[in-house]
Amino acid sequence: MAFFRPASARDDAFFELLADSARHAVTAAELLTQLIAAPPADRAEMLPRLKNIEHEADEATHAIIHKVNSSFVTPFDHVDILELAAALDDCTDILESVGQHIVLYRMEGLMPDVTRQMDVIVRMAELTADAMPRLAGMKSLPEYWVEINRLENEGDVIYRTLLGDLFDGAVTDPIEVIKHKDIIERLEQGADAFEGVAHRVESIAIKES
Repeated sequence: MAFFRPASARDDAFFELLADSARHAVTAAELLTQLIAAPPADRAEMLPRLKNIEHEADEATHAIIHKVNSSFVTPFDHVDILELAAALDDCTDILESVGQHIVLYRMEGLMPDVTRQMDVIVRMAELTADAMPRLAGMKSLPEYWVEINRLENEGDVIYRTLLGDLFDGAVTDPIEVIKHKDIIERLEQGADAFEGVAHRVESIAIKES
């Protein structure tokens, strides 16, 4: 059983591992943005890169789990570390699933505001990766979760706009409507996942204060 101590008495390896996991989410968001912008014929060739990042993110999560299980003392509650690691991994998993389904559905084009959805997600990923090392000193974290919340709200507006446009005739074929709706909803889940990470960081910061 691991015991925890204040983050000020830290083992930097934990924070480096969490930062590494978050960086995989950034890479996944960037690759997904490129895949969405690519000609449909090129997307299948890009998918293995996204899948590789997802595998690397899984390995990063396993490294965190191993570190927790092999450490007598952790910088904060071991359950919080494991939940944060799982939340970070979820972000990358969801983004990879979006790419998989875009290719699976053989989608020719995506609705224009999907690009705006991705802009929000990329920014959320970048802020998340930037925040992980700051857990070591619990520095400037409120700004992080407040901005993540703002971005998630912005993403909600884009999501609702996309759904409204979709059902207002932007796409007419019923099967295509189903495909577009699924991609839009998966991207919304991605934004929600990054907000979930921020909520866990906020909870940790409150416990450590």
